[in-house]
Amino acid sequence: MTVEVERKFVCDAEIMGKLKDIGAKCIGQHQFQDQYFDSPDFILTLKDFWLRCREGLWELKCPAVIGAKPEDETDTLCTRYREITSFPLIQSEVRRLIREHTAEGSESNSSQREQIDKVTENEDTESCSADDTKWLTDLNLVCFAAYKTDRCSYILEREEGAVRVDLDQADFGYCVGEIEVLVPEGDDMNAALQRITRITAELGLNSEKSVEGKMHVYLQRYQPDHYVKLLSAHIL
Repeated sequence: MTVEVERKFVCDAEIMGKLKDIGAKCIGQHQFQDQYFDSPDFILTLKDFWLRCREGLWELKCPAVIGAKPEDETDTLCTRYREITSFPLIQSEVRRLIREHTAEGSESNSSQREQIDKVTENEDTESCSADDTKWLTDLNLVCFAAYKTDRCSYILEREEGAVRVDLDQADFGYCVGEIEVLVPEGDDMNAALQRITRITAELGLNSEKSVEGKMHVYLQRYQPDHYVKLLSAHIL
């Protein structure tokens, strides 16, 4: 399993030229649609877990270290998430989160707990493919965000390792860049943070400003109640 260390930046008209100047190689352009799922009371996202289906492929982004606090200002400008891409593991982790949440609730949640227990009991006897949505219905998960993105990707080869840069244009009119390094889980992430900081400097980007991601802007515009809850929980 890997940890995605990422920093976002504002795209401007000169960014492609800057990438070329520092030796970045374009590795392709493509469009994809993302759908994000959660319970109606936001069980997953209020714990900073993000369940996504991208063109039929599922991924669950989880906090790299739950409860960890940033060590310095640079640390606060980067996000770090474990990425689970195995569909059975995704199902298992989502069920665990919902089961724990309902167990913490009052007796009024007893029927929901019984439903989760029933789904869990059947998970070993009922195979569920990645394109089967029955498990979403069983766990009362609904789509709260869906949008398309046009992405242009670059790779920067450096002595200490490759760094990926994605330029994203969302279909709701927001453009953002992402500098990304993948780190094996358990490895020191400080080196990844330093690599991202160096690329930020090479591109002449603002080294102190935090930039909103696509989801941040989408929720702010189209799901304000959800957005406010996530702000209150210090997730966004």
